Amino acid sequence: QVQLVESGGRLVQAGGSLRLSCALSGRTFGSFAMGWFRQAPGKEREFVAAISVSGGRIYYAGSVKGRFTISRDNAKNTVYLQMNSLKPEDTAVYYCAADRTSATRPVVASYEYDYWGQGTQVTVSS
Repeated sequence: QVQLVESGGRLVQAGGSLRLSCALSGRTFGSFAMGWFRQAPGKEREFVAAISVSGGRIYYAGSVKGRFTISRDNAKNTVYLQMNSLKPEDTAVYYCAADRTSATRPVVASYEYDYWGQGTQVTVSS
């Protein structure tokens, strides 16, 4: 059984930084493409960033490009989301997701992901 556990979310002031982590257990991490999504109150879940199995291909949503960095450490079974220059509109529950079938490309569509974490709250105060 694959489990994803996010951590690192908290309250931060605008302009600050956070690093989210997501640890995968139950299967070989190196066989999954990984992604981050977020959902703000009253809004639909939206794509944030994705990384291929090798880490060689990455894709970002336009709203976070240049501020957020996704990375993975296959030896630690963990994917990260470094978030800099945070804005109040980044406030959301952040979810990581794992896709077992798309090895060579970053996965943008939420329906392609097979496993999801429980989410971690990020709140950015103005």
